[in-house]
Amino acid sequence: MTCIQKEVEVRHDKDHHLPPIIRIPDKLWDEIKKVLPKEKPSKTVCRPITPYRKVLDGVLYVLRTGCQWKMLPGEYGSGSTCHRRFQEWNGLNVFKKIWVRLLKIYDYMIGINWNWQSIDSISIKSPLGGRKLEIILQIGANWAQKDTF
Repeated sequence: MTCIQKEVEVRHDKDHHLPPIIRIPDKLWDEIKKVLPKEKPSKTVCRPITPYRKVLDGVLYVLRTGCQWKMLPGEYGSGSTCHRRFQEWNGLNVFKKIWVRLLKIYDYMIGINWNWQSIDSISIKSPLGGRKLEIILQIGANWAQKDTF
């Protein structure tokens, strides 16, 4: 049984809620790490390397809790390291690739009903572009004199 199957089985129980993912489960990590860029060797001469798994746990913590990167608990590594990796991976479409990979696995194992889909209108751009905003030119400041109040 994989982590995806386990999650689906738990969802069918109406009275039981899934616990938040604190750490990425091993089987899920095995799939995710195939998509991530290659890590630097751990014995390089520079700052200590923060493993990608720890970084991704930190990224998920920030996304789940909404805390600031600088307030990230030390168990996830440096907040600035996690933020830098998040920006890098976002630029490389890593999260999209992870999403697609996990969807394919889920579809193969459980099946996704692709016949019916729903999308929120905020998720896609308006086909006609919507209303155009007017440009309001800024003029110089109009300072009141001291004695007018």
